[in-house]
Amino acid sequence: MEITFFGAARHVTGSCTMVQCNGTTFLVDCGLPQGSDEKEVGMEFPFSPEQIDYVLLTHAHIDHSGRIPLLYKNGFRGTIYCTSATVDLCSIMLADSGHIQEMEAEWKSRKQIRAGKRPVEPLYTVEDANRSMDLFIGVEYDRMLTVAPGIQARFVDAGHLLGSSSIEVWLEEDGKKRKIVFSGDIGNFDQPIIKDPEYLDAADYVVMESTYGNRLHTKPEGTPVGSSNVPTAVRAKELADIIRTTFARGGNVIIPSFAVGRTQEILYLIRTIIAHKMIPELGEIPVFVDSPLSVKATHVFAGNVEGYYDQESMDLVKQGINPILFPSLVTITDVEDSKALNFRKEPAVIISSSGMCEAGRIKHHLKHNLWRPECTIVFTGYQAGGTLGRSILDGARHVTIFGEQIDVRAQIRKLEGISGHADQEGLVKWLAAFNRKPKEVFVVHGEAEVATWFAGFIGKQLGIRAYAPAPMDTFDLLSAVLPAAEPIPFTSAQTKVIQDAFELLEKGRSNLEAVVKRMEEAASRLDPAADTRKVARLANAITRLASDLDYLRIKWGGDADDDVSPLHGDGKSAG
Repeated sequence: MEITFFGAARHVTGSCTMVQCNGTTFLVDCGLPQGSDEKEVGMEFPFSPEQIDYVLLTHAHIDHSGRIPLLYKNGFRGTIYCTSATVDLCSIMLADSGHIQEMEAEWKSRKQIRAGKRPVEPLYTVEDANRSMDLFIGVEYDRMLTVAPGIQARFVDAGHLLGSSSIEVWLEEDGKKRKIVFSGDIGNFDQPIIKDPEYLDAADYVVMESTYGNRLHTKPEGTPVGSSNVPTAVRAKELADIIRTTFARGGNVIIPSFAVGRTQEILYLIRTIIAHKMIPELGEIPVFVDSPLSVKATHVFAGNVEGYYDQESMDLVKQGINPILFPSLVTITDVEDSKALNFRKEPAVIISSSGMCEAGRIKHHLKHNLWRPECTIVFTGYQAGGTLGRSILDGARHVTIFGEQIDVRAQIRKLEGISGHADQEGLVKWLAAFNRKPKEVFVVHGEAEVATWFAGFIGKQLGIRAYAPAPMDTFDLLSAVLPAAEPIPFTSAQTKVIQDAFELLEKGRSNLEAVVKRMEEAASRLDPAADTRKVARLANAITRLASDLDYLRIKWGGDADDDVSPLHGDGKSAG
């Protein structure tokens, strides 16, 4: 009875865990690595897909489901179990992912052929994605499912996405029984549309996400003091204020958004803003959802109501109100209509995917709006390391989009409290709800520093053995000896953020020296007369670096006792 961690082990994306029991081999999730995770762990499977009997899928997000078509392409013909809503979402999301793989392969192939090299094959195709859907079987929440002899499973609401699940798995081998709970992605409290995560009471082992294991979500202004609940009106007001001030400047509000889940939540908030006349000076709020996948996903949300919507949304449905549609909403699928948005004169809200700005139409909207000071870019979800979205959110002054350097002059905002993931408080609350403490918690789905730290935090706070497995780690669930992280000295989530930041800064010192040295070496090799273009590129790179350093000097170069210093005085950030 073994468990092996192949994906999202000390990484955030690419969730994939193998369990072997009683002669059966199954996966929990089969996700696509994204951002820097893709570069570190790659896309190929370190096992034979033909040997996999089943897949239990927690939810439809691509970092959990996105390699299922590749699994099919490489010979998997078993059954994929998930909720019915997840089946519906995967039917559009995996096909869309296949289309992206085809387009990227075509683009790379053109470059390869021009260089006299072989064309590039897509990771998988739309056809692979569509054929893999034949293997899906939808099950409802709380139904006991017999997967194979000695293996049973039950899906419970994880409160993260429409149809998202934590999965309870009961294993029996040679008369020995074990229960594992796979948390999936644990949802945040009071998200629009969907229910809060459901708590479980018993498990021998827990495989638990840690995306925000070292952070607390900032509550929007107006949240009741001491409350973990954020009313919809409070969430909507923050977005309303952003729209009001941006429109007053004559700019656009650009929202990079995950097409499935986050886009529908934003629409819910905007419908609330309009219904409650939260911006009375505006006659209407033009809103464009520019993503074919988002449009399809919105239809899926509309068709999966019973058993998935929370009480607030169900009350609207019973009144005949669609919670995510309103008259000033325009959905766009045509490419020419998408391009036309960038030539509009009037302010608008433009919601487009992908949520981390790595692909899709959002990159075009960023190219046309990032350099405009009157515009606002609003991030509403996690931005993985190495992504364009993370660079912008972290304060990059210049980014490269489609080979062109774009200055970042727009206002950059993060919509607080709308994350689909539970923060540290929510994760601890979910784990503490187990009446019988697990023997071991395997901490996954977090950046390496976060997962390993959170494992120690669990041991310190809850007295539960916890460990963050590395990729390819295998553990015998019948063994009495399993690893555990060292308990950490107590630090608050806020203190941990600062500590991590200074550790990164320390690493950055040597990196900066290395970059300057390479620039000097490159300059020494150039022939200014013969390498005109290379000289210009190098000069531009040096100038950008010097400009960024000068910007930091101006912003942080005050005296240590200066009242506006972000870490002194009244404790407020200087920006």
